Amino acid sequence: MPLPYVLLSAAVSLDGCLDDTGPDRLLLSSPADFDRVDEVRASVDAILVGAGTIRADNPRLLVNSAERRAARVADGKAEYPLKVAVSGSGELDPAARFWHTGGDKVLLTTDDGARRARAPGIGADVVALGPVLDWRAALEYLYDRRGVRRLMVEGGGTVHTQLLQQELADELHLVLAPLLVGDPAAPRLFGPGAYQGGRLRLVESRRIEDVVLNRYLPTAPGTGDRTAAADRHWLALACELAELCPPSESAFSVGAVVVAADGTELARGYSREGDDPVVHAEEAALAKVDSADPRLAAATVYSSLEPCARRASRPAPCARLILDAGVRRVVTAWREPDTFVPGADGSGMLAVGGAVVVVLPEYEGRAKAPNRHLEG
Repeated sequence: MPLPYVLLSAAVSLDGCLDDTGPDRLLLSSPADFDRVDEVRASVDAILVGAGTIRADNPRLLVNSAERRAARVADGKAEYPLKVAVSGSGELDPAARFWHTGGDKVLLTTDDGARRARAPGIGADVVALGPVLDWRAALEYLYDRRGVRRLMVEGGGTVHTQLLQQELADELHLVLAPLLVGDPAAPRLFGPGAYQGGRLRLVESRRIEDVVLNRYLPTAPGTGDRTAAADRHWLALACELAELCPPSESAFSVGAVVVAADGTELARGYSREGDDPVVHAEEAALAKVDSADPRLAAATVYSSLEPCARRASRPAPCARLILDAGVRRVVTAWREPDTFVPGADGSGMLAVGGAVVVVLPEYEGRAKAPNRHLEG
């Protein structure tokens, strides 16, 4: 099932602390950065925090700008984003400001937590997700039942840690404040445990008064049929590459990217790239990788269209090229229609060859966009 785009937002001291241990909250962001956060809040469908943040900070989590709220309403949205709390125990103060400000609210919890939360009359829709709190189930609920497409997560550290470790975070906004806390008991942003391999990609670094905003994207693909947030980023890139294809009335426009297990991009390509009028996207990308590269065995090929199983222009279809390269994982957005090849089944050929094929249908529209002229 599709998931919301999950954006993690946090501010930390130079030594990685979210707060100190004093009675008052430590303000890490600058006034201009607080306004930036307000702008991001106005752009999303929902804002989520964990129970620990509600207990420690008693936040309201509002869009403070009247102009931004008015713009949301003009766009047909609610004045405020949906506010989402997550608690395994359901033990939350019903008098907390979170429940009494803004618009609609929902508490995602366990079966036992739901019984505890309903007893004191928490001011939110209480949703039990089962005997344990499952993050993927929570995100699927928000996407499917609440229409959440963009989700901003504002804490706390445990929530951020779990979403990153489970490879469910699509983007990280990290603000670095020029402070040193130095208290070993102070809460920190990320806890210990297993995170994604490889390096995050820095896509923006911006000074905002005396703090610095860094924006990161994950890069490491999922494994097998388990998808990771990075799979969506790479497939989106493949769809962008398809837009570069010279138009054709007799072939699809397709983009492809080959990515190693640690998130390193090995190659990219697109249909009819360069001086080859019949080259396919996967073929163009794989031709740029040394066939002896040991990373291919654990790599993922991202293709905006299902790799072909039959073709007239050359003897080896792309599904065969992928298998011969040693790749055993493919992520695609769109199954090949019968436009040129009746009964095309590249996924079937890949599966017979031992490869896993993951289809992310939420990207089908983007994959089809450069091929609209072929419809009908």
